[in-house]
Amino acid sequence: MKIISGVKLMELISRPDYLNFLQQFREKRLIKVISGVRRCGKSTLFTLFQRQLLKENVSPEQMISINFEDLRFSALTDYRKLHEYVLSHALPDRMNYIFLDEIQQVPQFERAVDSLFLHSNLDIYMTGSNAWFMSGELATLLAGRYVEISMLPLSFREFCTGDANASKRSVMANFNAYLQQGSFPYTLRFDGRQEDVDVYLDGIYSTIMLKDVAARHRITDVMRLESVFRFLMDNVGSLISIKKIADSLTSMGRKTDSKTLEKYVKGLKDSLILYEAPRYNIRGKQLLSTLSKYYAVDLGMRNRALGRRGEDLGHQLENVIYLELLRRYKTVYVGKMDQTEVDFVALGNEGPQYYQVALSTLDPMVLERELKPLQQIQDQYPKFLLTLDELESEASYNGIRKMNALKWLLSDEIH
Repeated sequence: MKIISGVKLMELISRPDYLNFLQQFREKRLIKVISGVRRCGKSTLFTLFQRQLLKENVSPEQMISINFEDLRFSALTDYRKLHEYVLSHALPDRMNYIFLDEIQQVPQFERAVDSLFLHSNLDIYMTGSNAWFMSGELATLLAGRYVEISMLPLSFREFCTGDANASKRSVMANFNAYLQQGSFPYTLRFDGRQEDVDVYLDGIYSTIMLKDVAARHRITDVMRLESVFRFLMDNVGSLISIKKIADSLTSMGRKTDSKTLEKYVKGLKDSLILYEAPRYNIRGKQLLSTLSKYYAVDLGMRNRALGRRGEDLGHQLENVIYLELLRRYKTVYVGKMDQTEVDFVALGNEGPQYYQVALSTLDPMVLERELKPLQQIQDQYPKFLLTLDELESEASYNGIRKMNALKWLLSDEIH
């Protein structure tokens, strides 16, 4: 069976950056891999790309699309049957586009993919919902033969584009809606009904915790796992060590050893619900092995973990900026400059860029505090101060550019 999703195009939110990635590597002798947390839009991205192919006169018969979460394809979770199915349905005299959605559901899928890659008329695209499915044997087998992009839920710009009510609200009201309901694309279908959004997010949260973290890492104490996640969400933007987590759990009467905590944190990161920003010594240009900051892949997930306690605007803004930097740059670190801290060091093709994030710097003392770490950096790379200030939202302080954070989020520039 050849399947193209039946979702109407008008209901789909455009994801141009990810579509451009697929188009850029189309028909190149490389396997295209899209990784991302559950429900961030990977399947919809395939649908958008398939419709784009149709517009370019690629026939439906040239597309083989398999979603391994669909029970109709349960037999194909045997890698031998998957291999046989694709070859038996591929057209011998034309290019075939092979879409394998949630491929991690297939044990030893790398053996089927490795063999399919030998056929020059198969252009292979895959998605997975964790950070480990492209590790180990597959990465070894296909070294140098695949390209990967990490997909995140909706950016603020994509959220505003996809929300039918966005044009009726102010930019700040849109941002509050974005923080409240989160960034998973499907939440926009609830038309702002928060109770429905909460039920939907509960389902994603439970699936990730039980299937992607607890089951894979054989964690039996799910309540303790959730306690670790809540602690990390409650401390977004703070430097954290495993010892600090252990001390917190001990104070709650849930003493846990460091090895177990490391497994919990690794499981959360592997599921892509949690991101770690390691520290980077700006002066020494090297990574530091101690202390990191942690951020949620989605503010709705953080709200789900913390309840209304999660509505602290400063930490939420920092979380949003971190995720946006991940979209725009290859790597994002927390910067250490002597005894001060730079919120983010973003590394791209043009060298580092430095970012400080604050709710407001209208108070001269706050402005001085936020500028100090950037002022100590002696190189000539760009430095930014992002705030929610509407008055004095744009300024320059000896080369440090102050910008309104929402304006920056709505732009698509890499400055």
